Amino acid sequence: MITAVPVDFPDSTLAAEVLDDLIRVEDSLAETAHPDDELLTEASRHLIAAGGKRFRAMLVLLAAQFGDPKDPRVIRAAVAIELTHLATLFHDDVMDEALVRRGQPSVNSRWNNSVAILTGDFLFAQASQILAGLGPEAVRIQAETFSRLVTGQMAETIGPRPGQDPLNFYMHVITEKTGSLIATSGRFGALFAGAPGEVADRIAAACEQIGVAWQLSDDVIDIASNSAQSGKTPGTDLRQGVRTLPVLYALRSPVQSPADGRLRWLLDEADLTDEALLNEALTLLRGHHAMKESQRQEGGQDRDQCAARHAGPGRLPGAV
Repeated sequence: MITAVPVDFPDSTLAAEVLDDLIRVEDSLAETAHPDDELLTEASRHLIAAGGKRFRAMLVLLAAQFGDPKDPRVIRAAVAIELTHLATLFHDDVMDEALVRRGQPSVNSRWNNSVAILTGDFLFAQASQILAGLGPEAVRIQAETFSRLVTGQMAETIGPRPGQDPLNFYMHVITEKTGSLIATSGRFGALFAGAPGEVADRIAAACEQIGVAWQLSDDVIDIASNSAQSGKTPGTDLRQGVRTLPVLYALRSPVQSPADGRLRWLLDEADLTDEALLNEALTLLRGHHAMKESQRQEGGQDRDQCAARHAGPGRLPGAV
């Protein structure tokens, strides 16, 4: 149940309006995740009931302030965005073999991979049905966004091509798999509130950069936090062989001590599906200066420069 907006608002009136709309989004999510099938209902609501910041839905509501925030299409768009995000989490947990999500057993660990995949598919279908009612432009934007989500995830799964700069590759991946949906959140809010097209474009560009920063932070948390703090299984990326920003910085750092050499071996050659080796890598990485460097870059120049290289037409970094 939503009881507060996920960020601090200097405007108490705006905060109250957004909270009221988030509660309406929450009610709609619970209602949408109620098919005739009992297992689908239980599995769908399992992750919804676990909570979450509803950050993407909040961005839809905030972007709507640039038009008419009371347009009934805004809430429906926010629900569709949140359903899409939830669906990706079901699929991510299967790919990552994650045991925990938002402090609760993941659907794949509570039931099995097939249930998790099918539940994710169901939520995608529910989101598509809502968007079909919002018109062909909504469907087109969602299809384009989903394509970016999948290609970003596929790129991460395959890894960089020979000779490709790992940092540029990483920034491309997180822009596609995370920044794209957050950009669409801002675009939908402005679009369905009736804001001018150029305003929607600028909001989408700004939200994409927020999405990149969000993923940078999440990748640091995956290493720095324990399960109780993050609500997720720590070290998931390391276990899957995904090289996020802290790992990339650690691997490009000079070896200045035996601990550095051991960390380099763990990150480059060891089988980190072995829990003992994974925990050792996490411990060494948490104490490495690469972590501080990554935390500095969460909102810094490296992020902006790399993201700009991968921004296509209509995706250039901008500000509202």
